[in-house]
Amino acid sequence: MAGNGQVVVTGMGALTPVGADAPSSWSALLAGKSGVRFLDEEWAADLPVHVAAGLPSDPAALLPRVEARKLDRGEQLAILSAREAWQDAGAPQVAPERLAVVIGTGTGGVLTTLGQDDLFERSGARRLSPFAVPMLMPNGPAAWVSMDLGAKGGARTPVSACASGAEALAMAQDLIRAGRADVVVAGGVEACLHPFTIAAFAQMKALSTESENPEAVSRPFDAARSGFVMGEGAGIMVLESAEFARARGVRTYGSLAGSAVSSSAHHITASDADGQVFAMEHAMRDAGVDPQDIGVVHAHATSTESGDVAEAEAIRRAVGRHAAVTATKSMTGHMLGASGAVGAMVALLALKEGNVPATLNLDRLDPRVDLDVVCGENRTGQWSAALANSFGFGGHNVSLVFTK
Repeated sequence: MAGNGQVVVTGMGALTPVGADAPSSWSALLAGKSGVRFLDEEWAADLPVHVAAGLPSDPAALLPRVEARKLDRGEQLAILSAREAWQDAGAPQVAPERLAVVIGTGTGGVLTTLGQDDLFERSGARRLSPFAVPMLMPNGPAAWVSMDLGAKGGARTPVSACASGAEALAMAQDLIRAGRADVVVAGGVEACLHPFTIAAFAQMKALSTESENPEAVSRPFDAARSGFVMGEGAGIMVLESAEFARARGVRTYGSLAGSAVSSSAHHITASDADGQVFAMEHAMRDAGVDPQDIGVVHAHATSTESGDVAEAEAIRRAVGRHAAVTATKSMTGHMLGASGAVGAMVALLALKEGNVPATLNLDRLDPRVDLDVVCGENRTGQWSAALANSFGFGGHNVSLVFTK
C-alpha cells in the first residue's frame, strides 16, 4: 500500500570527487568527468591499490580553523553539505521540535580512530585529542548537523555499510509520513581513504589493482571490469511534507514517493538478487507506481563482477528492460556510506531535468547484463518516475522511488 503523506525534496548539498557542491557535481557527471586519480602520496607507495577518488579540495579549508580541528573529516563533509542543502531549500522556518536529522555512514570517524591509535602507540595517552570520542563516533555527523541547525526532532544514524545514505533518506520519509517531523535533513557521508581501509578492501579482492589510466579503472557493467575504486564524499537532502513546503511557497525537485529496506540474510558480503528484487518491488508498491512507470534507474553498480551481475538480474526481474540505467560510480568511485544519497540525487535530477548521465568506461557491456545501460552519450527524455538502488555488505538493500 502507498504511504500516507507526500514527501518532497526542497534542497540538495554535496561534496564529491567530481565537485565541491551539488550543482558542480551534477554538471561534472553530465560532462562525463572522472574524479578517480593516482595515489601518489607516500603512504600509498606499498599498497596493492594505487588509485582512489578523493575530494578535489580539503573540506577543512572551507571551515573556520577552530571549528575544523574538532571535527573528523566525515563530520566536516556533513556540516558543509547540510549547510548547502539548507540554503538551497531556502532555510526553512520550522519549529526546532519539528526538524530532524538523519545522516548515515558506513565507517564513522575511522580516520580519527586510526590516527589517534597511531598517536597513542607512539606517544602515549596524554597526547590524545580531547575531541577524539566525538570525532570517531558514527553518530557524530548527525549530531553536529543537528546542533548547527538547531534540530531537536531527533538526530539519527543508520549504519548499513554502503546502503547507509539511502537508508537515511528512507528513514526521513518515514518520520515525515508518521507526522513526527515537518522537515528532515538527511543523507550520507564517508571519509575513509586510508592505507588500512584500502588494504583491507584489497585483501578481500574487492578493489581494482589497475592504475595505468586511473580515470578508466571504474567500469560498472563492463565486461573488462576488475573491481571498485574507493571514494569519499557526502550527499545531503532537505525533505519536507508537501503541505509544509506548499505553505511556505518553496520550489521542489520532486517527491520521494516510495522506499523499501530489506535484508537478504544470505551472505556477509555477496550480493543476492532476491533481496534486491524485494526492495525494488516494495519501493514501487509504496510509491504507487508500476514497473513500466520507472523510466530511470540509478544502479548501485560498484564495478565488481558478482555485484553488477546480481543487480542487473534484479533490475530486469523487478523493473524490466525498458528503463534507462546509469551507474555514476564510474566517475565518482564508490563513496560507501555516501553513495546511496548521491545516487538518489542523480536519479532525482535526471528525472527533473530529463537528462541521464552516461556510464563512463562502458566499452563492452557484459552479456549477462540484459539492460538498457546508458553509455556513450547522455540520454534525454521525459519520465514520470525514477528508482535508485543502494546495497551494502551484510545484505542491506535499499530502493528509493522518486516522482516529479
